[in-house]
Amino acid sequence: MKNTALTHIHEQLGAKMLPFAGYNMPITYEGVNAEHETVRNGVGVFDVSHMGEFFLSGPKALDLIQKVTSNDASTLTVGRAQYSCLPNADGGIVDDLIVYKMAEEQYLLVVNASNIDKDWAWISSHNDLGVTMENASDDHSLLAIQGPKAVEAMQALTDINLADIKYYHFEVGKFAGFDDVIISATGYTGSGGFEIYCKNDQAEAIWNKVFEAGASFGIKPIGLAARDTLRLEMGFCLYGNDINDTTSPLEAGLGWITKFNKDFVNSENLKQQKEAGVSKKLVGFELIERGIPRHDYEIVDASGNVIGIVTSGTMAPSLNKGIGLGYVTTENSAVDSEIFIRIRNKDIAAKVVKLPFYKK
Repeated sequence: MKNTALTHIHEQLGAKMLPFAGYNMPITYEGVNAEHETVRNGVGVFDVSHMGEFFLSGPKALDLIQKVTSNDASTLTVGRAQYSCLPNADGGIVDDLIVYKMAEEQYLLVVNASNIDKDWAWISSHNDLGVTMENASDDHSLLAIQGPKAVEAMQALTDINLADIKYYHFEVGKFAGFDDVIISATGYTGSGGFEIYCKNDQAEAIWNKVFEAGASFGIKPIGLAARDTLRLEMGFCLYGNDINDTTSPLEAGLGWITKFNKDFVNSENLKQQKEAGVSKKLVGFELIERGIPRHDYEIVDASGNVIGIVTSGTMAPSLNKGIGLGYVTTENSAVDSEIFIRIRNKDIAAKVVKLPFYKK
């Protein structure tokens, strides 16, 4: 089991620790609902240092990224980031990731913790272009400072005007006394804020300064359980649940990051799938009756026929109702379609809704 540079702090704070993607990670501190509300209404800090960081550099770095990712990275300028995925050769997804353009011939790819080795092997297997690749995952820490008060709370730690950093843009500069820190207006919560990339030996000092600066704003540490409820309220996909090696980006509603103005791994087959239409779609649904949908629960129609499967589900803290994501047959995927979630042999009424579930 790996530790992050901050594991000892989480333990000192009394966090409930559990294994996640091979790391010893904080799941909750004071409870999911309280932590969820802290991020929705104030500011909270996640240690997400388990995520993977790959640096790709050289004159052909963009060409390699264009080959292995579905989105069009040629549109990126220095200081911008892009959500994308790595399609596999069989129509599924190796991983979803964020691509950062650091300099004219240098990119940072941020990948899921559980897929670091798999992604590294996959990208390396396509690197016949002489691109210099560095897996810096074990050297970097990542703090997600999320919530509507994040900008105001963190401004004292940097001369960079945080309010000027647009969504999916980033700056590299001085933060909490350290140079060359990446301050990225990205996150996984839908409540605004930043992700701070630093070296492991800087992480504890930055963590402490972040909490000093945020003290008057009610800043709190947040665990991965609330990260999951926050992302689900936004309808954001979680790799391993809502997308995986067998789900295509088009089925998952990720057509917007699948650009056919270039050739990439399996692009021809995905293009044919787009033209023919998909037989199942990932949808958001909310329960009309009381109940909590969970991963792998069956989705049925009014006659009890199985039409799909729940991939993510929870009792949404901000909405006080059961919500979830799941794949259903295309004919049952339209907004307001009546569906039922089979919970302990009882079919609970639900309806397909437009994402996100949570609207500010």
